[in-house]
Amino acid sequence: MNSENGGQSSNELQRQTAAAIARKKVLASFAESAKKAEKDSRETASHLKEEVISPKINSESWRKYHSAWQDYYQKYYSEYYSKAAQDYISKERLKDARAKAEEEEILDSLSKANAKIRKGVGLALKNGISPEENASQNSETLQDDNSFIQGNLRKIIRKKATENVKKSRRRRHLIPLLAGISVVLIVLFLQYNRLIFAPIMAYVSPGNAPASGIDSIDPTITQTVSAEPRLIIPKLNIDVPIRFEVALSDVMSAMNNGVAHYRIAGASAYPGEVGNFVITGHSAGDIYSSNPYKYIFSGLERLEDGDLIYVNYNSIRYTYRVIKKEVIDPSNVAALVVDTNKPLITLVTCTPLGTSRQRLLVTGEQISPNVENALETESSPVVDQNQGEVLPSNEPSFFEGIWGWLTGN
Repeated sequence: MNSENGGQSSNELQRQTAAAIARKKVLASFAESAKKAEKDSRETASHLKEEVISPKINSESWRKYHSAWQDYYQKYYSEYYSKAAQDYISKERLKDARAKAEEEEILDSLSKANAKIRKGVGLALKNGISPEENASQNSETLQDDNSFIQGNLRKIIRKKATENVKKSRRRRHLIPLLAGISVVLIVLFLQYNRLIFAPIMAYVSPGNAPASGIDSIDPTITQTVSAEPRLIIPKLNIDVPIRFEVALSDVMSAMNNGVAHYRIAGASAYPGEVGNFVITGHSAGDIYSSNPYKYIFSGLERLEDGDLIYVNYNSIRYTYRVIKKEVIDPSNVAALVVDTNKPLITLVTCTPLGTSRQRLLVTGEQISPNVENALETESSPVVDQNQGEVLPSNEPSFFEGIWGWLTGN
């Protein structure tokens, strides 16, 4: 013991001082380790946060991810609908099997009842019992059989009636839809049937007359023919009457009986006269129309330069050779007025086929008889005072006819 040091020896003091120094070093080391660990954890958390906020997505990884989900959904829905279809087929088969089993049960009951009746009648006759006595003896059995049969029959009838009611309800819902569709189809057919049939009729004999003997005619020889005016086009198998002396207001009605001579100032020549001889006819009409000449010019587009056109007029056959074709607007009536010193013919009809949007002009020049003998056109032709502003068209369509009837035009 040392009284100066509080009763502790020098060795004891040294030991305590060394322990205090060691404790301080341990605490300092521990504090430094804790700070470093905290710093590392913060850096790690920050790094993870950055990765979460801004992940680096690889396009190939994303494609694989997307494909995997697509495969999953495809497999899932494929299995789902496949199972639903199988369940539906199983239910329908079960219904059919039950219905068949019920019918077989009823038929079996009927056959058994008939067999019992025959057997009972046979035994009764064998034992000398009348059928009436046998029926009274077995009335209870027969009543049970009849009640069983009647019950099953009621079930079948009730089931059939229920099915018929369900079917009739479904059909009743479809009736308005089918009626609406039918009305729309009928209206479309009434309005646009000419678009279907006109191109077909362009390759069918429009005049329904054979062209035999026409092809072999020498166009340089003038022939005497019947006095009836007719237009003949061998390539199109057309042989149709021509209506002359027709006023502009009557051209449409005249085309119901053939083709019409269309006369305006500057284009009013007759066959054999210098100037333009204009004939107009229909190229299309509704299939239900009674006009036999509604398709007479449907094949006019097939004519080419050099094709022959014949006109019988005043017992003389005039021959024309096609020289050009052109398409004009319906209001371009002036296109018919041609400055010429030759006899020409121009056939006019509507185009495109099935419509009246434009007009097709096919022009030919006379090659027979000799054009040197051609007459001059009358200086003052007889035409309407109000010259037509629009060239004749096809027959009015379904809606055009209704509109004309409503407006009185």
